[in-house]
Amino acid sequence: MDASLLANLIFLAMTATVWLTVMALVTPGTGVLELLALLALGLSTFGILSLPINLWALPLILAGTVLFGLSIWRWQRGLWLALSALAFSLGSMFLFRISGRVLAVDPLLGIGTTVLTLTFFWLVVRKSLLAFRSPSSDSLRDIMGKVGEVRTPLDPVGSVFVNGELWSARGETEMAPGARVIVTGREGLILVVQPAPN
Repeated sequence: MDASLLANLIFLAMTATVWLTVMALVTPGTGVLELLALLALGLSTFGILSLPINLWALPLILAGTVLFGLSIWRWQRGLWLALSALAFSLGSMFLFRISGRVLAVDPLLGIGTTVLTLTFFWLVVRKSLLAFRSPSSDSLRDIMGKVGEVRTPLDPVGSVFVNGELWSARGETEMAPGARVIVTGREGLILVVQPAPN
């Protein structure tokens, strides 16, 4: 296989590894992202062992890891997150060495992927970290006294939309969808509501 084509494929596998690993860290769940990240890491490792590398590019990739850790630990309006994405991308672009070429990865592919990675980190990862840091609104003191709207008929149990979340609710009187209610209590995960005063 042509060395420059192999470098491009490995670069894409490394980028996929970073994306999947970051998503697995900020949105833990079923394990699917983790397995896909391991698969992409295996492909990247196999590829890296196939081509000569520039050792000076490894600190850039390491810096991306450290900066990402800083973005999770100490939020600075996305600065560390953007620098992390940039360091990962630049380190990956310059990682491979092919004789006669400064950049083994196609420059358009490298620039395009870097822009996509920065966009991905800014739009998806940053929002995930912001959501992760936002205070939970499910505590009883946060929901008590809030006004919401009936979404499915309460006869006596249905659902209401309160404080940005859909809850199961029990009303003392039958209420139709669209009715405004106020939360007066909670029994486990079921809210107790009554009609809200006009």
